[in-house]
Amino acid sequence: MSPVVSTSHPSGPDPFWPSVIALGVGGFAIGTGEFVIMGLLPEVARDLGVTIPQAGHVISAYALGVVIGAPLLAVMAAHWPRRTLLVALMALFAIGNFASAMAPGYLSMNLLRFVAGLPHGTFFGVAALVAASLAPPDKRASAVGLVMSGLASATLIGVPIAAWLGQHLGWRAAFVLVGAIATLAAFLVHRHVPNLPVAQGAGPMRELGALKRPQVWLTLGIGAVGFGGMFSVFSYIKPLLMEVTGLSLASVPLVLGLFGLGMVVGNLVGSRLADKSLMRTIAGLLVWNALVLGAVVFTASNVVAVSVNVFLVGTVVAIAPALQIRLMDVAGDAQTLAAALNHSAFNMANALGAWLGGVAIAAGFGWTSTGWVGLLLALGGLGVFAAAVWQQRAAATARRMALNPR
Repeated sequence: MSPVVSTSHPSGPDPFWPSVIALGVGGFAIGTGEFVIMGLLPEVARDLGVTIPQAGHVISAYALGVVIGAPLLAVMAAHWPRRTLLVALMALFAIGNFASAMAPGYLSMNLLRFVAGLPHGTFFGVAALVAASLAPPDKRASAVGLVMSGLASATLIGVPIAAWLGQHLGWRAAFVLVGAIATLAAFLVHRHVPNLPVAQGAGPMRELGALKRPQVWLTLGIGAVGFGGMFSVFSYIKPLLMEVTGLSLASVPLVLGLFGLGMVVGNLVGSRLADKSLMRTIAGLLVWNALVLGAVVFTASNVVAVSVNVFLVGTVVAIAPALQIRLMDVAGDAQTLAAALNHSAFNMANALGAWLGGVAIAAGFGWTSTGWVGLLLALGGLGVFAAAVWQQRAAATARRMALNPR
């Protein structure tokens, strides 16, 4: 089924690249805000008077905000013009991060990270729809990948800078930086993204129709389970590098930069593969995830091996554009909700991975146990993918039999 996206382009110069750049800056802000906390967990834990695994709950609080905010805001604002919605979402994200920088304690920090997470999924979902609507039909995944490259490049550039800032000026300074980038992104989106109207008849009830489709749920399940392994490993990567590998505090941002480089490479390669063969790309990347995440257990004690492995863990993000396009294909006319739910699923993976990784560490299995957790989650995602393929084939067979009864 072909996705229902707007194909009306405004007159004048081609808006594709200015729009993609503006949306990419928004993704850069969100990516920096989401991932920087993972490099500052020891500082946050010390300042708030909690353990590192307890500080990891701040990551889960943000992810929970995404999980709840993505469907809620997508449905409530289904009739909004897309540029207006994108600017409002980025403004809310900026406010949430400025407020996080002023959080007085552990409970308030969790609440404010939840608020900051609310616009995340809907922003990326609507941004993906805008990018896809401005691209040729056979380049939709590449267009989505370009928007997602803002998030990926955040881990390469934004997160190391924010982490350095957090280590020298305090972790609160990192969230001030994120808020400032988000403010810039809101301005750029307002200036450069065409004010594409929503499809005729768009509204909350039509968007909710996506929830009636089994393939929507199964695709979300692939992301929620299969992508969780990356967060299980990366959420606790700093203590792993310092306690197991033996890296100094000053060296950690360099390795985090390798993770970001892996995300950039994986995002670009994954989106191009998805344009050529969507389902094969999803299956292959789930197998790749399992291999790369499981390898963390065996490479953590060697600085060279773990550095290469951290780069490869970053490439796991390659599956994101593929799942985004898959959701757009199976959602019918409920595009906004389905596109937003993709990031809701990824942040369910964030919450699940960070939580299970913390459980394994707290149980005494060590920092490397997050690799085993990641392997199991990747295999779980592969199982959900197999169920999706089976259900799609069974539904196709049932349709053929209904059209040609014997």
